[in-house]
Amino acid sequence: MSTIQIKNVTKRYKDITALDNISISFEFGKIYGFLGRNGAGKSTLINIIVNRIFADQGEVLIDDIPAKENMRVQEKIFCMSATDLYDGDLKVKDHYKWTNRFYDNFDLKKAYTLSEKFNLDTNKKFKGLSKGYQSIFKLIIALSLNVPYIIFDEPVLGLDANHRELFYSLLLKEFENGKKTFIIATHLIEEVSNIIEEIVLIDEGKILLQESVESLLEKGYSVSGLAGDVDRYCENRNVIGFDELGSLKIAYVLGEKTALPQGSNLRISAMNLQKVFVKMTEKGGW
Repeated sequence: MSTIQIKNVTKRYKDITALDNISISFEFGKIYGFLGRNGAGKSTLINIIVNRIFADQGEVLIDDIPAKENMRVQEKIFCMSATDLYDGDLKVKDHYKWTNRFYDNFDLKKAYTLSEKFNLDTNKKFKGLSKGYQSIFKLIIALSLNVPYIIFDEPVLGLDANHRELFYSLLLKEFENGKKTFIIATHLIEEVSNIIEEIVLIDEGKILLQESVESLLEKGYSVSGLAGDVDRYCENRNVIGFDELGSLKIAYVLGEKTALPQGSNLRISAMNLQKVFVKMTEKGGW
C-alpha cells in the first residue's frame, strides 16, 4: 500500500516532548494540510519523515519500507523546507545543475520553464535573492522533481499575492497531471482551504484530528445569541470554543446540526477551516 505511515513516534528534547506517541498516515494521491501553531511539532515530524533527525521511539514507513537511513526510500520523498539548506554562493542555475546530477528524476527543462513563469533570474546567487525569491527557488526545485511524496514546509514565505496564486495553480496542475501526495504545512489556512482534501491538526506534540476538509466543514458550525441561550443550546454538545462580547456569545460546535428551539433568537452560521483551527488550538491568543 502506498502511504507514509507514522507509528508511535516520540521525540524529546531534554525535558520537552516535541512529539508524543504519534500515529498517523498520509495516503498516496491526496493533498494534505498539516496544520499546527508554532512549536506544535510540525517541523519535528517533517524532519523525522525525511531523515534529518531521528525519533526516540517509533518508526516511519514509506510504502511499507522503514524510512530511517534508507536512501532507496528517501528517493521517494522530497521536502521543501522553510530552513535555508542551499549554498548561498552558488547561482540558481548551478543549483539546478547539481540537483539534476543528484536526483535522477529532476526535470531540468521544467525548472527553467517555471523560473520564467516566476521571473526568477537563474544567474543570481542564492544569497542575492530576496526572501520571496528564495522561497520561489525552493518551490521550483520541489515542483520539478518527479517523486511520489512532496512536503512543503511553509511554502509561500515572502511571496506576494500573485506569486502565491501562481504556486497554488501550478500545484493543482501538477496534482492533476500525475498522482502524487502533497503535504502542505502552513499558517495560511484560508489560502489552502480550497485545495487541500484532508487536514492533520497537531498541537503540543499530539494529533488532535485527521479528517477530510469536506467532512469537517459539514459538521462544524457556530451558534450566536444571548449568552444564556447559547449556553443552554450547547449542553451535551462538542463545543470547541467561545467568543464573547458583553451579553452576546458565539459558540463553535462540531457535530450534527439540530433545529433551534421554537421562537429562539439564536442564529446558526457556517464555520470556516481557519476558525476550526484557531478554536481547537487556542490558549490565550497567538
